[in-house]
Amino acid sequence: ILRSAAGTVGLLGNFYALDRMMVADANMLNKLAPFFTVIVSVFLLKEALKLPQVLCILTAFVGTLFVIKPGMTGMPLGPALIAVLGGAGAGTAYSIVRYLQKRGIPGPFIVFFFSTFSCAAVLPWVITHYAPMEGWQLGYLLLAGCFASVGQFAITAAYRFAPAREISIYDYSQIIFSTLLGILFLNQLPDRWSFVGYAIIIAASVAMFLYNGRRAEKEPGA
Repeated sequence: ILRSAAGTVGLLGNFYALDRMMVADANMLNKLAPFFTVIVSVFLLKEALKLPQVLCILTAFVGTLFVIKPGMTGMPLGPALIAVLGGAGAGTAYSIVRYLQKRGIPGPFIVFFFSTFSCAAVLPWVITHYAPMEGWQLGYLLLAGCFASVGQFAITAAYRFAPAREISIYDYSQIIFSTLLGILFLNQLPDRWSFVGYAIIIAASVAMFLYNGRRAEKEPGA
C-alpha cells in the first residue's frame, strides 16, 4: 500500500507538471527521484549514506534551482514544486520496491497492486470530471498506458536484481528523449538556465553513480 500510494503521488505530480510546464523541465525535476531513493534507502533499507553522497544530493538540488528559476519570469513555481513532489513520491516508491523484492514479493504482483491502487485512487475524479475523447486521443492514451506498463515491469525487474544506487544513473536517458520529443513535436526549447540545471543534476547523478560503484567494490554488501 505504501509503495502504491507513493507511486501514485509520483505519477500525479509528474502528469500535473507535464500539463503546465515544458516537457523537458517537468521530466528533469521528476528525475530527482533517484536522489530521494538514496535518502529513503537510508531509513528503509539501512543503506549507509556517506559525505560524498550528501554532497551529490545537495548539488542536485542546486541544479533544480536553475530549472525552477525562483523569482524569475517564465517558470510556474507551483507546478515546479509539484514536479519535485512527484520525484519524491517516485523515489520513495522505488526504495519500497527494493524492500519488497528483498523479501520475495514477486515483481508482477507489485506492478498489478500498484496499477489497481492508482486506478482506484483516481476513479472518483475520473467519474466526476469525465470528458469524452476522440478516437485519436483514445489511441494515444492506450499507447501511453502500454509504454508505461512496459516501463513498470522493466524498472521493477531492475530493482530486483541490483541495489537502488546502481540503477539511478540509467533513468536519466529519459531526459534526452523528452527534450528531443518536446522540440520536435511540441516546439518546446528549454532556455539556457534549464540546460545548466540539467547539466548540474546529471553531473551529480554521474558522480554519485561512480562513487557508489567504487564503494561497492571496496565494501562488499555496501
